Amino acid sequence: MSIRIVRLGGERAPDEGLRIGTVRRPPRGVPKTEFASRNWYDVWYPNLAPTPETMKLGQEATTDKDWAAFTKRYRTEMAGADASRSLDLLAAMSRHGSFSVGCYCEDESRCHRSVLRALLVERDADIVD
Repeated sequence: MSIRIVRLGGERAPDEGLRIGTVRRPPRGVPKTEFASRNWYDVWYPNLAPTPETMKLGQEATTDKDWAAFTKRYRTEMAGADASRSLDLLAAMSRHGSFSVGCYCEDESRCHRSVLRALLVERDADIVD
C-alpha cells in the first residue's frame, strides 16, 4: 500500500492503482473519455496543483533561487486549509491502499510534484520511490 509520484502519460506500474492528476489543466487534444486509457489520469484533482501565477514562476525558474521562490510560494498555497486536508487525506490513504499522483513535467526535480512528494513525506505518507 503506497503512493507513487508519477509523470502523467507514462506507463503505469503494476499495482499502481488509481492515478490522480494534480494538474491545473487537462491534457490538450485528448477526449475526456480517453484520459485513463491513455495513462493520463483516472481522476483530475487540480486542488493540489499550483495556481496559474505560481505555476508560471516554476515554469520560468532558471536558477536555484528562482526554484526556491516557486517552492516557497507553492508550499504556502498547500498550507491552506483545503489543500492541507487533502494532503492529510492522501497520506492516510497511502497506508491503506495504492494509488498515484502526478503531473506532466518531464523533470520531477523542476516540477511541483517534487514538492508534493516532500509534503506527503512530511505527513508520513507511504511513498514508493
